[in-house]
Amino acid sequence: MEAIVAALGGTAWTVVFFVIALSVIVFVHEYGHYIVGRWSGIHSEVFSVGFGPVLFSRTDKRGTRWQFAAIPFGGYVKFLGDADASSVRQGDVSGMTGEERRHTMAGAPLWARSATVAAGPVFNFILTFFLLVGLALALGAPREEPAVGSLRAFPFEGPTLQPGDVILSVEGQATADWEAFRTVTEGLKGQGILAYTVRRGDQELTVNGPHPLAAVVGEVQIRSAAMDAGIQEGDIILKAGGQDVRFFDQLPEIVGASKGQPVTLTVWRAGESFEVSLAPRIRTVDDGNGGFTERYLLGLYSGMFFEPAVRSIGPWEAATGAASSMWLMTTTTFSGLSHMIQGAISSCNLSGAIGMAETAGDAARNGLESFIGMLAILSFGVGLLNLFPIPVLDGGHLVFHAYEAVTGKSPSDRALRILTTVGLSLVLTIMLFGLSRDLLCV
Repeated sequence: MEAIVAALGGTAWTVVFFVIALSVIVFVHEYGHYIVGRWSGIHSEVFSVGFGPVLFSRTDKRGTRWQFAAIPFGGYVKFLGDADASSVRQGDVSGMTGEERRHTMAGAPLWARSATVAAGPVFNFILTFFLLVGLALALGAPREEPAVGSLRAFPFEGPTLQPGDVILSVEGQATADWEAFRTVTEGLKGQGILAYTVRRGDQELTVNGPHPLAAVVGEVQIRSAAMDAGIQEGDIILKAGGQDVRFFDQLPEIVGASKGQPVTLTVWRAGESFEVSLAPRIRTVDDGNGGFTERYLLGLYSGMFFEPAVRSIGPWEAATGAASSMWLMTTTTFSGLSHMIQGAISSCNLSGAIGMAETAGDAARNGLESFIGMLAILSFGVGLLNLFPIPVLDGGHLVFHAYEAVTGKSPSDRALRILTTVGLSLVLTIMLFGLSRDLLCV
């Protein structure tokens, strides 16, 4: 990954990984439409990743032309009989037999059309689910007992913890699990160096080590001031705004007091110290009471001077965890939109194409795990957005189908043209508004 970073400039890096992420998401979305349409007896004439001039195409044995086009920001499936790629209006089918019309979108039964339309967002959700399950299976979960997986570089001399150590107590206080470990160490914040009693193989011994709540960077948030300034996971913050920092939870108060003015950090990394100045950005965060609040943030998450040892997890645990994460994404999205419409939080929390591209690039810089996690979130967002009841989106098609199910007839061509124009205008307006947030919000 480092070699690729060196070979590409910042803008090129962002564009490359945005195109990769978008192409994967679009392919999965459109493949959902294609494969369910095929299963339902609806023939696909064209499956396109991208728009505009065709760069490469191949027609399969079923008569579907698979193509890659020059503009890689989207894609479509054009079904037999469609007037265009939107699949809203029907072309001239006067010369078709009844059997041939059955293989068009308009001539298929309502259930087949609805299933085909809904399949795009559903496949995006399926992609999110499997990406989250795959991450969980690959990364595992922390063991129940506090155990050391690996050590981060830290300015501490002398014998200390080692990978594989199981922490039995800290300063004589038992730490049977991670909850007890957090409770004990929180109560010992007056001390910078602690005595750890550990089980190391067949031995039980006591060694000294740094406080686990020291100002260690556990993760750098994507599209944050810290990432732009080059702060990395594992960095140790020695000073902030001229004040000595012993524990990570000192940082929010110092950063908040800056009111957005640049804060100078003294950072220790691999035996060397350096200073970096960065301006906190105001961000909307969960207030813990079902609402949101705005705070000045650098974009840093806390870590420890060691990585917890992990255990392997099974498919069921991974699947239930993925389902819980997707439910949280759903509730958080609708809660955020509701608060934004009410004016309770800033519209700067929306992102357009530039913001999504920057997110993809930053995630790739953070490593494969971060990129896959970002891909899962973007896929979920695309699936959810496409279910909104706006003509030209899949949700709009489903509304038309619901109207047909209730009235027994589909909307007239004139109504479809008007609604499609309104829907397209609304989508373009949303896109432009998101782009304005990218350009105007810091």
